[in-house]
Amino acid sequence: MSDPTPTVAVFRPDDERRSEAASLLESLGVEPVPDPMLAVESTGEVPRTDADYAIFTSKTAADLLAETDWDPGESTVVAIGPATADALEAVGYEVDVVPEEYTSSGLVAHLGESADVDLDGARVEVARSDHGSQVLLDGLEAAGAYLHETILYRLVRPDGSGESAELAAEGGLDAACFTSSLTVEHFLEAAEERGIREEALSGLEGTLVGVIGEPTAETAGERGVPVDFVSSEATFEALATETVARLFGDDVE
Repeated sequence: MSDPTPTVAVFRPDDERRSEAASLLESLGVEPVPDPMLAVESTGEVPRTDADYAIFTSKTAADLLAETDWDPGESTVVAIGPATADALEAVGYEVDVVPEEYTSSGLVAHLGESADVDLDGARVEVARSDHGSQVLLDGLEAAGAYLHETILYRLVRPDGSGESAELAAEGGLDAACFTSSLTVEHFLEAAEERGIREEALSGLEGTLVGVIGEPTAETAGERGVPVDFVSSEATFEALATETVARLFGDDVE
């Protein structure tokens, strides 16, 4: 009798990202357990138009901009990574800057080291969710920028989330892919809501846990979630591919 197909929990929002994540994992030979831990609530706010630099940190921000008449004017448009850049360009915005490292700290470092960027005294607009990293704001302020933050959307936990916590508590989960600190927090909230927090945490001890970014790893560690590795790139594709490679005992470069 053949071994059962490994199960991998993913926490992408319940939109095309959920189906894309599931399709990717299936193509890699595992059984996805889609359990959305994030839902988007738009605030209706629009970024300022008088900034020298306009920074966007997610594909969701681009999707929301498409529903507005925001015009970047003379602003230099900055995307935290290629997925965000592609989404911005898909809705008609030209992206000028994408860092090599797709994280808040990587973005700050890239802007600070670029000969074409001078943040000292520059007006910088940061448009993102209500759970954006403080690292980005602190780094920009330290570089001398005048900051304005626009909260485009709030991230909340969807009703009914927690299937993966149930599976972890039962010992039926082989791996979990956490893409942000908030997915860790919401996973544990869902487990608590179902009365199985300790059982779910115990189940994760025997589960391969991969995360995107050191901040997510730190959040997980602080809350008792064991982390086996941080993906080499801050993308879901890298996280998923490296998770499956480890499950099957393959080398990960």
